[in-house]
Amino acid sequence: MSNHDSLTIDCDTCVMQSTPACEDCVVTYLCGEREVEQAVVISLDDFRAMRALADVGLVPELRHEQR
Repeated sequence: MSNHDSLTIDCDTCVMQSTPACEDCVVTYLCGEREVEQAVVISLDDFRAMRALADVGLVPELRHEQR
């Protein structure tokens, strides 16, 4: 898979790291209640599916904002 076919979400690069926004972020939802210790890499197709699920309230939104 090329870099154009995936999305890397790294909490260390998120401006909202260690804020209340983490509690309602899809990365926290995917990884459970523990701290995320490495980046999450998902395909763009999977990202689109998660965005569609978030749009109808089935999973939290992605709250990542790149520093």
